[in-house]
Amino acid sequence: QDPFIAFHLDKALVRKYMKPLLIGELAPDQPSFEPSKNKKLVEDFRELRATVEKMGLLNPNHTFFILCLCHILVLDVAAWLTIWYFGASTVPFLFSAVLLGTVQAQAGWLQHDFGHLSVFSKSRWNHWVHKFVIGHLKGAPASWWNHLHFQHHAKPNCFRKDPDVNMHPLFFALGKTLSVELGVQKKKFMPYNHQHKYFFIIGPPALVPLYFQWYIFYFVVQRKQWVDLAWMLSFYIRFFLTYLPLLGVKGVLGLILLVRFIESNWFVWVTQMNHIPMHIDYDKNVDWFSTQLQATCNVRQSLFNDWFSGHLNFQIEHHLFPTMPRHNYWKVAPLVKSLCAKHGIEYQCKPLLTAFADIVHSLKDSGELWLDAYLHK
Repeated sequence: QDPFIAFHLDKALVRKYMKPLLIGELAPDQPSFEPSKNKKLVEDFRELRATVEKMGLLNPNHTFFILCLCHILVLDVAAWLTIWYFGASTVPFLFSAVLLGTVQAQAGWLQHDFGHLSVFSKSRWNHWVHKFVIGHLKGAPASWWNHLHFQHHAKPNCFRKDPDVNMHPLFFALGKTLSVELGVQKKKFMPYNHQHKYFFIIGPPALVPLYFQWYIFYFVVQRKQWVDLAWMLSFYIRFFLTYLPLLGVKGVLGLILLVRFIESNWFVWVTQMNHIPMHIDYDKNVDWFSTQLQATCNVRQSLFNDWFSGHLNFQIEHHLFPTMPRHNYWKVAPLVKSLCAKHGIEYQCKPLLTAFADIVHSLKDSGELWLDAYLHK
């Protein structure tokens, strides 16, 4: 029930499509609550959810999102004007790349808002604008994002259910339990005891330019998502038409690769700082609140951190209330902290650089656990 309520705006419409999936109902004498879940915590969280709705924290401020879009468009235009006015020499080229990298990162946070249905009251309005923002401003498909991201939210850090941890075990050994399991099984796809070092090579700099950039085209063609493909092509057509006269073919290709490199570093550090250092394991089928809290942590609030991370420094609140507009996370945070304190659940909140360092520390720790199990168990 809690994931269903968390993900959907128009619940009546979704129930209509779910009717064919109904396979039966529990008999009156059958228990309706699973023993693996904390009943009192579930009740308290549902009470918190009702309070959040009464406080109007699920209602978006459209001016906020308009300003977000405007600042992205201004930076996009400024990047082109920089090369147009100052020429294609090294300094303006690099400055323009930094501006465009910022555009890509910030458009990434904005498309995330629309993808989570947190901007408009109607789901279809969010879906329409989502296609424009992720498709035309970023060159990526909305269907691909939806396919992966909602699986992540339903079961964060649950191996084989969260696609974001599919890098285990091919590239990284993640989590204390899974790392030891790999070692005991004598599996060594990579030298995991060095993963905290090679993370800097195949992680932040490589994910977008060497993987996402190409895989998204395969995804849309394979699944015949032609509308998404059209939106993606509109981004590349616009980019080449505006920069080709200024830079030539090699210059444009160099610029797009450099922009993807900047975006990739920004994206990976921000998205992984809340998850990789947290508990990663098989799904234990615990309640919604516990599932999200053991897999997420926060980064301290500041104007810069809010902007830099697209408010994903409030990852806990975002995971508990995915349709909540991000400008309201700070308002619900004290209520979430209070519920955590009541039930003895750790609510982690760190400085930004500490959160970045914890990614590396956690990879080092799990790599050492793997090595010990590999050699001695």
